[in-house]
This record gives sequence, structure tokens and C-alpha cells, in this order.
Amino acid sequence: MPIERFPHLEIKRDLRDAVQALCSKFDLEYWEEHDREHVFPEEFRRAFADAGLSGAVIPEEYGGGGGTIGDMVAILEEVAAGGGGLNAASSVHVPQLCVPSLLTFGSEDQRRELLPRIASGDLFVTFGVTEPDAGTDTTRISTQATRKGDGWVINGTKVWNTGALRGDKIMLLARTGTPEPGGRKGTGLTLFLTDLHADTVAISPIPKIGRNAVASCEVVFQDHPVTEAEVVGEIGQGFYHLLHSLNSERLYIAAEVLGMGRWAIENATRYAEERVVFNRQIGMNQSVQHPLARGYLNLLAAAQVVYRAVEEYEAKGGAAVGTLANAAKYLASEAAFQAADDAMQVFGGYSYAREYHIGRFWAETRIQRIAPVNNQMILNYVAERSLGLPRSY
Repeated sequence: MPIERFPHLEIKRDLRDAVQALCSKFDLEYWEEHDREHVFPEEFRRAFADAGLSGAVIPEEYGGGGGTIGDMVAILEEVAAGGGGLNAASSVHVPQLCVPSLLTFGSEDQRRELLPRIASGDLFVTFGVTEPDAGTDTTRISTQATRKGDGWVINGTKVWNTGALRGDKIMLLARTGTPEPGGRKGTGLTLFLTDLHADTVAISPIPKIGRNAVASCEVVFQDHPVTEAEVVGEIGQGFYHLLHSLNSERLYIAAEVLGMGRWAIENATRYAEERVVFNRQIGMNQSVQHPLARGYLNLLAAAQVVYRAVEEYEAKGGAAVGTLANAAKYLASEAAFQAADDAMQVFGGYSYAREYHIGRFWAETRIQRIAPVNNQMILNYVAERSLGLPRSY
């Protein structure tokens, strides 16, 4: 009996079919090899861009497809569900993260120079915010941009920068001043969009337990010069400009983990039908059936929140959907990891065999409960904003 389709998969059906057709050209062995050898999936990224998908949400006047965030959410869900998981999704979503801030706060020159190159796949921009001593508490970053002549000089270190080894440029948050006493603590931070390929930038990959086709890196800036033209938006307001991108990022991540959770449930179900122990399919046992059924229902429920958040985003804008975007990321990441963990149990000892790929999805869904914001901070947000409880941090 085939698995009953998730109802939300009828949203953007033609677009999903096109993405699935593209992903089918890159089989599980492709992703296994690239993850095992720590090789960036350049062929996939190029095919994705050549299909016009990199510019899906970029306006037509800047070389894109003029679509909505709902288009990119559907695209990324199918990318992650196509067997490539987070390696596939990260290789194409990272440059998308700077697009909302560029569209809203970038100069017209920046938009006309950068957005067409992002849309064509010729420019890979990474996101440089997290630091060794400032993870979730972004306002405490210490990377410093100091005035020098008509420009700036940047010194400091960013960590967990996804794709820096492959990247061309980085959207970087640096301190250019200090908050006014009694003022908003996010002031004094400025966004820059600058080159990664420079003698003043040192990039080192961080050894990881998963998603190894796309490196996470430490990026050190030492007297790195930037020009006034590389400032994005208003000086001292970069933290608030950055917030403009965060809700879209949460929805992208939520979509990706939905896709990975679907893959885990579908493949564990297939294995349960094929695997015979004690002269019967293991899928006949309720101890196997019930976790898979629960996983399906959890993903079904999470998907309703994700796509409700997309509707609100498209109707009201990114700033208006904080609770829904956070809820989407939380519910999808929790549901997907539970689905992958239950799938590991269904596969039994073979779950540890790389040839079955389920362990790769298990590791990749686990990190999404931590990044790009950990789920405890999402609960803090909901407790404060939705329940009216006092701030706990």
C-alpha cells in the first residue's frame, strides 16, 4: 500500500515536480560519496542554478524569477526530501539568506550588482554572525570594524560559517559603535558584504559529525579592508537589518527538516515492508508501525504550521510572523528528528551501515534542533511573546 500523500504537497505541485525531477539526477550514492569525502556538491549547485531555482524569490528586475517565499519553501522541502538532505539544502539555501536584507536595506547599486549574480548561481554569499563567545546572544559580538580613511578595517573571528570554503562573499555583522546608555542593545552593529578571497581572511573547516559535504568554518579577519560601498543599510543598525532575514531563514530550515523527516518515514516504511524476521515482515508488528505512524502525524501537523506561516509571511511581511516562524522551525525540527530516530530503530543494526543512508539523515536532522537558533531560545521567545511571561535571559 503506498504512503498516503501529505496534503501540503499539493501546494506548488508543478514546482515540486520540477525540483524532484532535478534531484532524481543525483542519487543517494552521489550524496554518500560527497559527505564521506567532504566534497562540496558543485554539480548539484550548478544544476540547481541552471534550472532557475537560485533566483526564485529575487524580483525579475534583478534577474530572478519574481516568486514568493512560498516558492522557495516548497523548493527547499523537495531538495531535502530528494536524498541529499541537509548537504543538498545547505549548498543552495545559504546564498538565499542575504536576499531579504539586500532587497530591503541594500543600495540600488548593490541590488543591481549582486542579486543577478546570486540568481544565476555565479555568486555564493555566506552569512557571518556567530562568534566563539557570542552564539545566540548576537548583540555581544566583538568583531570590530574601525574607521580608516574612506572605509573600514575589520578584525575578529566568526565560527560555524556555512560554506565559507566555497563562498565568494560574506554578509558580515561587525561592531562599529556601542549602544547608547538605556538604548536598544542591538545598536552599534553594522552589516558589511565583503570578499572572502583575500590575504586578510583565513578560513579553517571545523571537523563535524555530519553534513560534511558543506563545510562549517572558522573565519578570521585580520586588518581586512572594506569600503563604504560594502556597507549594507544604515551604519549602527545592522542587527535590526539582520532580523529582516531571520524569519525567512526559520521557514527555510523548517521546510528542509520537513523534507528530511518525510524521507526518513518513507524509507523506514519501505524497509519495514521488505525486511523479514521470524518469517514475517517487521512492518506487521505494532512496535514498528506505531512509531512510524506517530512520525507521519507529527510531520503532518508541523507542515500545517509551516505553510500557515508562509501564508502570513506573504500577506503581512516577514516582521509580522515571528511566533509562527519560530513555531514552524521548532515543530518541524522536533518532528523530523523524532522521525529519523524512529527510523533508525526500524533499520536496527543496519542503521549504522552507511549504505542505508538513514544515519546521515539522523545526524542532519539532529543539528536542526540547535541551529540556526536552538529550540530552547524559541521556547523562551514564545513564553515571552505569546504567553506574556517575564523575560528569562
